[in-house]
Amino acid sequence: MLRAMRSAASGMKAPQLSLDTIANNLANVNTTAFKRSRLGFEDLLYQTLSPATGGNGEAGRPVALQIGHGSRPVDNERIYSQGDTDVTGNPLDLLIEGNGFFQVTRPDGTTGYTRDGSFRLDSDGRLVTPQGFVVQPEITIPDDTVSVAISSDGRVVIEQAGVPGSTEVGQILVARFTNPAGLTAEGRNLVRESVASGTAQIGTPGSLGFGGISQGSLERSNVEVVEEMIHMIVAQRAFEVNSKAIQSADEMMRTASAIRSA
Repeated sequence: MLRAMRSAASGMKAPQLSLDTIANNLANVNTTAFKRSRLGFEDLLYQTLSPATGGNGEAGRPVALQIGHGSRPVDNERIYSQGDTDVTGNPLDLLIEGNGFFQVTRPDGTTGYTRDGSFRLDSDGRLVTPQGFVVQPEITIPDDTVSVAISSDGRVVIEQAGVPGSTEVGQILVARFTNPAGLTAEGRNLVRESVASGTAQIGTPGSLGFGGISQGSLERSNVEVVEEMIHMIVAQRAFEVNSKAIQSADEMMRTASAIRSA
């Protein structure tokens, strides 16, 4: 009965963490290019009361008698499926169609990666994120620019007042990873490289293995509200059932104690 209570207690912690993940997904349903997370679980060690012998006759046991000890969370995988497209018409809004991340310089000088392409211009005319992180490679738009065109392969071309023709001022490059689910989330729509993700591979948008760029659009969150609500109901029911198991084990212990007292 004590084993049942401990197993059920671990079963209550599992849906509690699952609900935390679901709540974070729902909170970011309107966050640009947010990728939903999925919590994974594994069963704990088993106690073998009677091993399988595989023999014939009365002495043989084709199946072992094992009792489990509950479950625990093992990972929190981020799902990098493509989100819906939100057409904004803003020339500095960029969407990656396919695999890849924009590169930005973090405050500590290291490189961060993001799928959020809602870029701005800072006081120096540099292309930056809403948080002020400079896009790498650095691209500067002059003050007298009247139009900005960014091709699917990342070339940034501008037209300036009083200057005939167009001028290419930079090239946007994107990064991809062997295991993007292994990237470490940093908040502020940023992720960073980790041992699990592998080293960043830099390339031209639209080339082999890299997604192309669409100007004037943003990627929406890939969170499906209905699906998350279903997961929330499942987590709630799992919590309730495990709490009932603890209650049943407690009642059995109370009954056993009453019998002994009698």
